[in-house]
Amino acid sequence: MEIPFLSLKSTNKPFEDSLKIALTDFLSSGQYMLGKSVANFEKNFAKYCQTKHCIGVANGLDALILILNSFEFKKNAEVIVPANTYFASILAIIKAGLKPILVEPNLEDYLINTDNIKKAISKETVAVMAVNLYGRMCDYKKINEICQENKLKLIVDSAQSHGAEYQDSKDCFGADAIAYSFYPTKNLGALADAGAVVTGDEQLAKTIRKNRNYGSEIKYQFDSLGLNSRLSELQACFLDIKLKHLDDEISKRRHIARRYLTEIKNDKLILPPSDRINQDAWHLFVVRTDIRDSLIRFLKEKQIGFDIHYPIPPHKQKALKELNGLDLPITEIIHKTILSLPLNSSLVEDEVDHIILTLNSY
Repeated sequence: MEIPFLSLKSTNKPFEDSLKIALTDFLSSGQYMLGKSVANFEKNFAKYCQTKHCIGVANGLDALILILNSFEFKKNAEVIVPANTYFASILAIIKAGLKPILVEPNLEDYLINTDNIKKAISKETVAVMAVNLYGRMCDYKKINEICQENKLKLIVDSAQSHGAEYQDSKDCFGADAIAYSFYPTKNLGALADAGAVVTGDEQLAKTIRKNRNYGSEIKYQFDSLGLNSRLSELQACFLDIKLKHLDDEISKRRHIARRYLTEIKNDKLILPPSDRINQDAWHLFVVRTDIRDSLIRFLKEKQIGFDIHYPIPPHKQKALKELNGLDLPITEIIHKTILSLPLNSSLVEDEVDHIILTLNSY
């Protein structure tokens, strides 16, 4: 049995007819930029995230940059960010003219360690960027306390946690603004690049809404040096269709994750935490093993797809030479030992059975 890590064709197939209708409506509307479809999705996604405002943008990286730029921090001010994250989190800080301060995560759940946040704060620190990795929310009660005590902004990279909850809320407690990516592989994925900022701050929303459009509220009048980063009308149509089914998507993912957590019995594999199984969005199911190369060969032989999120830590990337010398052993252990198993709503029970049995035989 051949099982791909992820088939976007399969995950989008249930929406095929609706997407075709949306495409036809889009073509006949004559409204291709920042029209009713974007406005409707923004309203509906803000409501889903249990907050007041949503601003659709071109992608998740732009969402982070727009948030950072909106605060007008002084150049080279410091932003604390987890060392274990996707490259875009750190890239956004640098592109905003700020300095990323990388701190170690917890080894158990791979998320930013709150004690390390405290240790990293200096007189140059202006913000904390928390990252909800693999579909799991950070500990926002503790992070918010730290930010409040030190008068820091709290920014969240939520590119991997659509629909996740923290203390029974989809909002990230205490966050000034939250960035989402709707890259096609996400739990809520567009059919191209797309992103959004959500926030409860009306003035911040107004600023970001202006700055996604070159810094202009009135045509040909520019109040600030913004970006050209507008959510496509067509992608907004697609996202609004899929948003109605996001909770069902996450429910299916939780079901598969629950089976993996309870039925995979192999002491060579360290499974992810199971304490928030009904709150995590399970964007990825990440295991850890000291013999990853051997496991990869085994999975290839058995035709079971996998991925590594991510094989090279940001501070070891060629593009970040100034960070190459950082001593971040926990982050490096994670990147050397993790592997992601197939987890998406297109998997059928027989495929899940096969993955579990195969891993138990390893």
